[in-house]
This record gives sequence, C-alpha cells and structure tokens, in this order.
Amino acid sequence: MEAAGAEGQQQLRPFCCEHNLLSRPDGSACFTQGDTTVLAAVYGPAEVKVSKEIFDKATLDVFLKPKVGLPSVIEKSKEQMIRNTCEATILTALHPRSSITIVLQVIHDSGSLLSCCLNAACTALMDAGLPMRSVFCGVTCVIDSDGEILLDPTTKMEKEAAAILTFSIDSTEKQLLMSSTKGSYSVEELQQCVAMCQKAAEKIFQFYRDSVSRKYSKQSE
Repeated sequence: MEAAGAEGQQQLRPFCCEHNLLSRPDGSACFTQGDTTVLAAVYGPAEVKVSKEIFDKATLDVFLKPKVGLPSVIEKSKEQMIRNTCEATILTALHPRSSITIVLQVIHDSGSLLSCCLNAACTALMDAGLPMRSVFCGVTCVIDSDGEILLDPTTKMEKEAAAILTFSIDSTEKQLLMSSTKGSYSVEELQQCVAMCQKAAEKIFQFYRDSVSRKYSKQSE
C-alpha cells in the first residue's frame, strides 16, 4: 500500500509498506520512505538460550544489517535505539522466558534511515501480531544552514544540515520514546522540531491504520 507525501520539504516523502513478504519469520514488512527501503522480520516469541533468559519478561534482540558488509558501530548504535523503543511498547511481560528477535535489512539508504528502520520494525511487529501498549513511528528532521526545519531529509540534506534529529513517537499520547540528535541547535529549535515531528507522526499512524485495514479486507475477500 502506498501513501503519497505532499510536495515540499515541510512534508514527508511518499511512503509505502508491504506486509508478510517472508515465509519463515512470524511477521515481516518492507517499509519505504522516498528511496529509503528497509526490510524487517520478527521471530518469536520463541525459545531463548538459558544464558539470556529473563524470568519475568521476554528477551528482545534487534539486529540491523547494512546494505553491504558487516555491521559497524553506527549500526550497533541504531540497534540499541530501536531496541529501546520496542521495549517501551511491546508487552514483553506476557511472554516470560522467551525470545523476540527483530532483524532489519537495509535495502537502500537515501536519508532518514533510522526513522525508516523504526517504521519497518513497527509494521513487522504488527504483522506478527505481538501484543503492544501502542504502536510507534520514527520521524527525522534537519535544521539547515538557514535555520529552517525540514522533515524526512535525503542523504544530501543530512550532509548539509547543521543538525539532524530523529524521534520515535508513540501513537496514544504522541510522547517521545527515543531521540537521536547530532549537531548544534537551540532549545527553541528542539521544541519546534519535536512539535513538527509529532504532527507528521499522525500521518504515519493513519497510514498504519489504512494499510492494516486493507490487508485484512483482502484476506477476507
């Protein structure tokens, strides 16, 4: 399913999502924002190694694989941020002594990669049917050299930006679950970025609802 983003840098790029592409995982999704595409797979709840077992909740692992080569420190940092977001929303206490694994494969990166990874992870979790407190999404923005805030930047815009900010936002109260920032900005600019990303998140949540309803309407036909 596709959703067309409006023109201009104040809007999200067009995005689309395909569910249940892979047969082996319990849930999978391919999420595309502009030309950035990430494939996500969710495995579990499943058996967990004794050494990693947690008696009162599920063990959550996130693995991010780059387009080419082996994961670097950058991927490991993104894994931790995605894991923190997922742990805040998945009801892991319902599946103690088990394992939930999310594997993310970067297909193409043309900017706003972390937010695309978050959106791919959430749609794959929804496809797997795991119980969650709320769904979540990721939104990235940049502050350019003129102090203007631009949503969903491309790689070129990120390289030229004074600051890059990514937020993960929950669907119930639009609260921030995680933030990742790079560069310099004022407190006022941060507040403006948060408000703009929270507003943009509403469009992504509506897209989630539309894509899920379309998925199940197809299954019932």
